[in-house]
Amino acid sequence: MLIAEICTNIQVQLIDRPFTYLVPDHMKFLTAGWRVFVPFGNRKRIDGFVLSVKEVADDQNFAFKLKPIEEVVDDVAWFTPEMLNAAKWLADFYLCPLAQAMSLFMPVKHSRSIKAKFERIFKLAGTFNDADFKRTPAQLQALKILREHSELTSAQLRELKISTATINKLLPTGLVSVENRRVLRDSYADIKVTPKVFELTAEQIAAVDAVKKSIDAKIFQGYLLHGVTGSGKTQVYIEVAKVARQAGRRVIILVPEIALTGQIVTNFKMHFSDVVVIHSGLSVEERNDTFHRIRNGDAGIIIGARSALFTPIDDVGLIVIDEEQDYAYKQDNPPFYHARIVAEEFAKFHNAAIIFGSATPSLETFHRAQIGELEYLSLPRRISNHPLPKVKCVDMRQELQFGNKNVLSRALQALLTHTFAKNQQAILLLNRRGFFTFVMCRDCGHVIHCPECGLPMTYHKDKMLHCHHCDIEREPPTVCPACSSKRIKYFGTGTQKLEQELEINFPDAKVLRMDRDTTTKKLSHQKILDAFKNDGYDILCGTQMVAKGHDIPSVTAVGILSADSSLNFPDFRAGELCFMLITQAAGRAGRAEFPGYVIVQAYNPDAPAVLFGCRQDYESFCEYELAEREKYFYPPYSRLIKIIFMSENQDYAKERAEFFVSEFKAEFNFDAARTEIEGPIPAMIAKLREVFRFAVLIKTEDLDAVREFLRKKNLHVFDSVQIDIDPLITN
Repeated sequence: MLIAEICTNIQVQLIDRPFTYLVPDHMKFLTAGWRVFVPFGNRKRIDGFVLSVKEVADDQNFAFKLKPIEEVVDDVAWFTPEMLNAAKWLADFYLCPLAQAMSLFMPVKHSRSIKAKFERIFKLAGTFNDADFKRTPAQLQALKILREHSELTSAQLRELKISTATINKLLPTGLVSVENRRVLRDSYADIKVTPKVFELTAEQIAAVDAVKKSIDAKIFQGYLLHGVTGSGKTQVYIEVAKVARQAGRRVIILVPEIALTGQIVTNFKMHFSDVVVIHSGLSVEERNDTFHRIRNGDAGIIIGARSALFTPIDDVGLIVIDEEQDYAYKQDNPPFYHARIVAEEFAKFHNAAIIFGSATPSLETFHRAQIGELEYLSLPRRISNHPLPKVKCVDMRQELQFGNKNVLSRALQALLTHTFAKNQQAILLLNRRGFFTFVMCRDCGHVIHCPECGLPMTYHKDKMLHCHHCDIEREPPTVCPACSSKRIKYFGTGTQKLEQELEINFPDAKVLRMDRDTTTKKLSHQKILDAFKNDGYDILCGTQMVAKGHDIPSVTAVGILSADSSLNFPDFRAGELCFMLITQAAGRAGRAEFPGYVIVQAYNPDAPAVLFGCRQDYESFCEYELAEREKYFYPPYSRLIKIIFMSENQDYAKERAEFFVSEFKAEFNFDAARTEIEGPIPAMIAKLREVFRFAVLIKTEDLDAVREFLRKKNLHVFDSVQIDIDPLITN
């Protein structure tokens, strides 16, 4: 008889093991990789993944104890051998349940069915005599139209005024044939492009030639493509993708934000006809159709956010991580994988080249290039030698001293006035959302916090308080809950408030806002950017999503508000975040024939990150910041593991964390290899949904040894413990 080892799609760490099921006779075709429905405990039906199928001796007693597989989910095995191996590596590396890792490879988690869409195709199947249809002119007209076309869909026939009833009457005659054909939904199908010929710079040619060597040799090699903003990194990606496609191999292009997808898809469609897109902003059906095209070999270029890594793709020759420094590549819920790390491992699986591209590479990636782990490729000049924008920093403390309480400095107001007079465009970046940032009592200083997670709530234009972490909302209080004072005031400036102030200061300017609140609908990012480019808008204001990757020729002015606010973030990467924000946002200005100008507004203009950012001096910033990192044993000189201990009992959570720290210190010889442990301390979100959280941070040069210790202690099997390898936030 046949039995199958099945990983049930129940993402509970305590039951992270496969279960054995009986394979019915009519399912003997099953192999590893199929999705099936099985009974589990008191649940009648859950989905699971077949890990293996094997023949065992007939044993009635054994068979009696086994539950049979109930149903197959798909028409073919969902997981390829490569996908299964990748999922097992993910589960092992990130210490997460296998089902959790395997769920990453699904278009949507826990989906019961994903329906394919079909349309009817009609063709002329024989010859006809006009005289035979004298009494049915509608049928004759339909036959004549079908004779003029090789095939027509039902929708096309309706457009030609041919009714469904007329066609149905013709089907029994044998003169018309019909077939059902699958429709593959694609929100990017209507992108119209005009092919262009680009003359590469000497630096671009050198970069392409370097990557071509590893693609041609089918060997793994990692590259850092470090190019200033506007230097033509995308064209390098396109040229090396051509090399991979000519060799019959496929390509994955990752971008950090959905907002960047449309632009890079347009650029690639100028050169390739087999481009598909995958990201969470698409419908489940579209994502499933994209998987179908990839599985059938109809897609050679896969573009998308981090989830584009988890498609049924084979024979990959090239992976590109654009804007590789971006935090969006790190998943912020279990499993806490980083697409940069996963993509490199996948490239090794496929013997592929991988390019990490950025104007401001992460310090970890830049350091790897310095020590030779990655080959360094440089694009130090903008295309056509356009100069980088001129950047001026404004001290907002002095603005207040001069009596300017406006969110816009006098210099920025003057720049915007000058820009609009020349019929040019501006981008304003504010690293906040909402109408006001927080609500505070002016008498006692009490700030209104989220009852679930304890973070300050944000006041929005809908006159409600929103928590941007828990996605809950509350009515703002009329009196202070701490002291009963009625002196409640809204502090700070959010994107909605900024939009309002722009409309007041520049009543003739057309303002467009792009933040989380305006981009909830499908493809709304692209619609906003298209409107800004084509519909006469003067200002695009928004959060960090306006700062990266966009190439809009008529943008000559950029304003960065609260540029140094990230320096108040309690994390060792705060300076790096500030520097990158300034450099990336400034890079949106002056990318075409008109020069660019940038105003950076800061309350701490002498901070090194602000100074280096305004100079757009990446190398000097790295030299300064790497010295600080080495002094305090932070990445790239160590690897980090953050562990969160959780319990509804605050004392128990803390005691459990303290006990782990004592065990860890007893295990590791801190003189043999640099390994440090810090904490426990209350996590940044110290309480979430009535659960208390304490954080422990491990720094180590030997990540494998620490992971093995955690595995030996079975720490990863408890739902009350979260293990985050290579965290971006350390508490």
